[in-house]
Amino acid sequence: MNELHNPWKVLQEKKVYENPWIKLTEYDVINPSGGKGIYGKVHFKSIATGALPLDEELNTYLVGQYRFTIDRYSWEIPEGGGAFGVDPVESAKRELLEETGLVAEEWTEIVGMHLSNSVSDEYAVIYLARKLSQQVASPEETEQLQVKKIPFEEAYQMVERGEITDSMSVAAILKVKLMLADGRIS
Repeated sequence: MNELHNPWKVLQEKKVYENPWIKLTEYDVINPSGGKGIYGKVHFKSIATGALPLDEELNTYLVGQYRFTIDRYSWEIPEGGGAFGVDPVESAKRELLEETGLVAEEWTEIVGMHLSNSVSDEYAVIYLARKLSQQVASPEETEQLQVKKIPFEEAYQMVERGEITDSMSVAAILKVKLMLADGRIS
């Protein structure tokens, strides 16, 4: 199989829905086995960014909020969206400050990932934020956030127990756990 060859053929596309953040398109296709079918794609109009803040004592900060889409409360790393064409680290810095009031001097990209590539083209870039100082949080009007500072190991245990299910948060916490284990960070 040639990894560069696209086996899908688009016969027709139709915009189903659009708002300022997403566009939903339905495609009539010929699938890789030669059969006709349909495929839906959610196109995101921004890049997802996240920051895992880690202080000198190896504490991290999680943001809790009720998520409409999953109809439940969710503990997550600070995250949000940024415009294409803007350096994702700048968007991550903005989200960290807005949601937690934290400013970090040191930023390291740790993960780039597609969040749900079977139905969406949303791409995320996640950073480790170090050398933290506390400022004033200013969440968006649609956000009712709770911020908690916990030992990083507790956040890792929350992932292990299935209490953190947000994909960006899970990926960031697991990556930082590996980085701590192999000495890339301390």
